[in-house]
Amino acid sequence: MSKQPRLNTKAKAKPKLKMGTKKEAGAQGVETRTANLTFADNKLAQILFGAHATHLVQIEAELDVSIVARGADLIITGGPGAVDMTERLLIGLYDRLTQGGHVTADEIGAALRILRQPGGKLSDVNVEVHTRRRVISPRSATQAAYLKAIDDCELVFGSGPAGTGKTYLAVAKAVELLVRGDVDRIILSRPAVEAGEQLGFLPGDMQEKVDPYLRPLYDALYDMLPADQVVKRLENGEIEVAPLAFMRGRTLANAFVILDEAQNTTAVQMKMFLTRLGENARMVVTGDLSQVDLPRGIRSGLRDAWDILTDIEGVAFVEFTSADVVRHKIVTRIVNAYAAAEKRRRAGARYEHDDAERD
Repeated sequence: MSKQPRLNTKAKAKPKLKMGTKKEAGAQGVETRTANLTFADNKLAQILFGAHATHLVQIEAELDVSIVARGADLIITGGPGAVDMTERLLIGLYDRLTQGGHVTADEIGAALRILRQPGGKLSDVNVEVHTRRRVISPRSATQAAYLKAIDDCELVFGSGPAGTGKTYLAVAKAVELLVRGDVDRIILSRPAVEAGEQLGFLPGDMQEKVDPYLRPLYDALYDMLPADQVVKRLENGEIEVAPLAFMRGRTLANAFVILDEAQNTTAVQMKMFLTRLGENARMVVTGDLSQVDLPRGIRSGLRDAWDILTDIEGVAFVEFTSADVVRHKIVTRIVNAYAAAEKRRRAGARYEHDDAERD
């Protein structure tokens, strides 16, 4: 049983602070709080704090608190809410270390993102997916819920903007189950739909023609497994990457099946794909309904399935938002800007239609 840190807290309404320091506001009536944390394992505590206390510096900057380290002891001072979150964060990360996990700057950032989101729980910080090349943790509360849904349900739909980890996490879970022996093979599929470009007739054999559409799936695989293993498993059929059209007529048993870019399937294609699910198989369907490349007037199979299968037992739906974007920070801003623009356009759609009729 791991030993948890001891907490000793006390409130300070008006602490005595030096003039000109960041906490000068405390002397002007802003409530601050001080909490003491003592960690039982000094070695783990130093790993938690980071080399030259870099992890503590990161947490100070993110949460606007002051942290003083003395051996395995910490003194945390700041606003009551910030101090409370700092305590929860450090206790969760320490618990992660006692279970053999790792703590890095990226993982601290991910843990903070989770704790700041509505519904984010401390236990979400310690969710991990183990592959041959890396250990992957959720970067948001929604990602944690998504991974749990994949564990609990045979069919999972994940929808949301680019950069939220929908496909990456699904591939990670697939690799984990394959390496562990829980499934015999991984099948990765995408509809071969051009994203606005006219590519014409591509040269090469069938595999060379469809590979450009499936490149993101290959990239995820090479991130999870050593290159030689990816090549070997592709050659022996343990991993299969194929366009959606190749799924017709098959029964996919003892497999982890992923359909990516599902917003570009038609309703007929989606029904065909979903009914391929066989015994001891799991299926994850991912897509972004804001990036449909189908011809105008054709309903997206992802939207159709989302509407029809909502109440079906064994099926889970996870919806990501811009808050779950884990790429560069500017990607979140881009997603939000486009969402706002789309909202404005839809608000004015009736007037545009009326103008067209008058013309």
